[in-house]
Amino acid sequence: MNSPIVFTGLGAVCGAGKTVEEIFEAIIGGRSAIKEISAWDASCWPRRLAAEITGVDNRTLVEDRKLHKMISKTDMFGLYAANTALQQSGLAAHRASLDTATAVQFSDRSGIFAGSGGGNYSCNYDFFPALAAAAGDLKKFGGQFSESVNPMWLLRNLPNNVLCHVGIRHNFKGANACITNHCVSGALAVAEAAAVIGAGEADRAVAVGHDAPLEPESLQHFQRLDLLAAQMLRPFDRDRDGTVFGEGAAALVLEKATDAQARGAKILGEWLGSGCVTEATGVLKIRPDGDGVSRAIEMALVDAGVSRNEIGLIVAHGNGTRASDVSEAAGIRHVFGDKIPPVTGFKWAYGHLIAASGIIDLVFALTALQRKIVPAIPVLDLIDPEIAPFPVSQTAQIPRGDCALVVCRGFGGMNVALIVRAFPA
Repeated sequence: MNSPIVFTGLGAVCGAGKTVEEIFEAIIGGRSAIKEISAWDASCWPRRLAAEITGVDNRTLVEDRKLHKMISKTDMFGLYAANTALQQSGLAAHRASLDTATAVQFSDRSGIFAGSGGGNYSCNYDFFPALAAAAGDLKKFGGQFSESVNPMWLLRNLPNNVLCHVGIRHNFKGANACITNHCVSGALAVAEAAAVIGAGEADRAVAVGHDAPLEPESLQHFQRLDLLAAQMLRPFDRDRDGTVFGEGAAALVLEKATDAQARGAKILGEWLGSGCVTEATGVLKIRPDGDGVSRAIEMALVDAGVSRNEIGLIVAHGNGTRASDVSEAAGIRHVFGDKIPPVTGFKWAYGHLIAASGIIDLVFALTALQRKIVPAIPVLDLIDPEIAPFPVSQTAQIPRGDCALVVCRGFGGMNVALIVRAFPA
């Protein structure tokens, strides 16, 4: 395709705020949303930290109260982020100005790509009262569970709810996909949206990633795998001891630059390219040499048509686990050598959003480039000697160019790299 692909809308909600501006102000102000869990009594849990979304009611997230019984909390986050991004893009107002036939074609050429966690353990919690009452008698359970389980249980737990309801609300009827690939789901939603536009299958699309992993069972299992931090998520720090869950969503609107320019839209940045690989080592095992990270970055550089010297900043996955941070730094060093651009990470501020982690990092990579700043990692006290020297800092840095590289990693050896260029704010 001859026309570049650009971004015209951004949206985000997480523990650090419910707008892109509010969240970014928290990031540059050094304010973390990570606190002790309040959603349930976690006093007996060995790990009790999370970045929860608080002080936001359901009507703020989704105006239509009829939907509240039909969708889950993670869906509400996703719909809110997508609606926010689409509102900023101005696409609805533009479509309203078109004649009927052109407006129909506009809707048919508008796509939706959603990255979700694929369901959490909480989807089974509705069955617990009936299981307890049955006391092991499965026949009794089978006869009574419908009295306590919400009749909308199935619809509420569909992984593609966000995709469906964004389409219904905004009449987007074009190419679409729901991606459930653990932590890289949201990042891949953006890459897939760009690929579809580039292939001429759509003219525009909204990409959204969402997740709400804060539930007792997930916390227990991650803790038993020794992946959760006891006090704080501290990426690349010598004393880091794990990651911390966050909840929320992020979204971006992508469209052909020619269309955006023709309708006078404000262009926020440009999509350049992506790379996605797997290390093929196992569900949890990570190669210490960062092979997956380096190959994903190299693939993204080729796809983007830029050199490594053009990358102005790197937003690292930086999840705070010992093995991941060391191998990620090794992979970045393999590509950039001793000329690594300034590196930052944002999970210290809003936690690890699992399926939404890569896409929310992309939103703030663009925002940081627009503001010409590489935000600090204020919880960084001393860089791990296994990682140093590495250009992360407790104070803000300056990008060395207008392109950003975002790294996202997930279980199963998944590694994704995204490259974008920001336009000045």
